[in-house]
Parts: sequence; C-alpha cells; structure tokens
Amino acid sequence: MIYLNGEFMPIEKATISVLDRGFIFGDGVYEVIPAYSRRPFRLEEHLVRLQSSLDAIRLANPHPLPKWTELVGRIIAGNPWEDQNVYLQVTRGAAKRDHAFPKGLKPTVFLMASELVPPSAELVKYGAKAIVLPDFRWLRCDIKSTSLLGNCMLRTLAADQDCVEAILVRDGELTEASASNVFIVKAGTVLAPPKSHLILPGITYDVVLEILRANAIAHEVRPVAESELRSAEEIWVTSSSREVLPITTLDGKPVGRGEKAGKPGPVGERVYALYQQYKAQVMRAPAHA
Repeated sequence: MIYLNGEFMPIEKATISVLDRGFIFGDGVYEVIPAYSRRPFRLEEHLVRLQSSLDAIRLANPHPLPKWTELVGRIIAGNPWEDQNVYLQVTRGAAKRDHAFPKGLKPTVFLMASELVPPSAELVKYGAKAIVLPDFRWLRCDIKSTSLLGNCMLRTLAADQDCVEAILVRDGELTEASASNVFIVKAGTVLAPPKSHLILPGITYDVVLEILRANAIAHEVRPVAESELRSAEEIWVTSSSREVLPITTLDGKPVGRGEKAGKPGPVGERVYALYQQYKAQVMRAPAHA
C-alpha cells in the first residue's frame, strides 16, 4: 500500500502527471525513515530534516508534524514487514515546463514502504569493500534532493568494482559516501567531517556522535584529509539502512595495519554494539516518549 496525494492505494494504481516537476526537473525532496517492529526510528529528526530540505528549495511543507506522523504510521500498518524503510517524497507539483519555480502549485506527496534488511551478520563480521572517488556532485549536498544522478553514477562505479560504497573526496578532504556518512579512526580517535553544504546531515551520523559522547569515546568533528582517510586504522559508513558498517578494504587494499589489517577494528565493533543497544532501548520505550 502507498499514499499519493490524499489517497491510499496499491502501488500499481498510482499515477502522476508527466509534467510533475519531480519527473521533469527532480524538483523535490525525500526522506527514508527506518521502522523496527513497526515503530519508526527517530521520526521527529527525519521530519526536521525534511523541513530543512523543503525550506532550502522554497517549498512549503504540505503537512504539519501530526499529519506526517499519522501518514507514516498508516503506511507501516498497511504493509506486511515488521521492519520497514518508509520512503516519503514531496515535489513541487505539475506545471508547464519552465526552470523558474512557479507559484501556487499543489505539491505532489508520495509515501511507500519496503522491507528493511540490515547488513548481514557476515558483512558486519568481515567488513565491506569501498573505493575512493572524486566528489563531483553539486554544492548543496545538505539538501536531501530527489536529484540523485551524481550519487547514482558514483555508486554504480563502486558496484562495477564489487564495492558497497564510493567514499568521496573533494579538494583533498573527505566529504561522505555516495549514500552514507563516513567516520574514520586515527590513533584511536574517531574523526568525523563536520556538517556543511557538502555533506548530508545524517540521522545515523548524529546517533553515532551521541553514542561517542555518552560513552567517552575519543572523537573529533573536523575536516579529514584524504591522506588521513587512506591511512586510517578503521573506516565505517553509517546510514539508516547500513547502520554502522565497517569498511575493511579500500581501493583493493586492507584498511589498518598489523593483525587487524583488513578486519573490523575494536572501536567500530564497540560503536556497532552500542548502536544496537541504543536502537533496542528506543524501540522498547513507550510510544509517546
């Protein structure tokens, strides 16, 4: 079951105008909200980020927070999986093709869900492969825009080399990955690039920083040089679907040195375990908390 412009229906019956600006220009924004045991995770934070993206493209939010909460809940209830990814998208609506934002349009609002399948136990245990690529995307990566062609191109280049991610660098510094944020460990300290217009403000990124602070794990939020990325003791990518996933091979070379080279590191393993504890705690809390 999906939701489109005021109606719930089977996805096969959903239609939009070919003049929808989301179809013509990618003129819209989106969110992906994980739900565990049919309870949305960090829903308010996702909706705050949605509002930020809408504000950035000068598009009025079509619904207040209680309405979004209701819609997300009904989509979760109307689909068969216990764990889901809820996708919601708002575009500017249908209009004659013209680059300038038209006024007075009715936005197109769409929600759907898919089964949430976290990284396999094997992938978490042994880690994943990634490559480093130049970040050639546009300069407003902080907007969760439906215009994802650059991300798709980069992710495909990674897939061509049997890698799960493309880790991106711009002007000699780490930004993020094609569909996730990136943390590294140097000299036992976790390093995270600061939020900026070049990085999507990840919800899982925030959770990881909260975990680091709460558990007195040494960390710094600061620019990370490409040289630091390539010589890191540990690398992780984080996102709602990947959670905290270790990268153990970078550009075909093992990450880290010594006995731990090419294996998940101790800091990442601890953070992964703490993330799972936090997630379980949140899901057990009263629904109104």
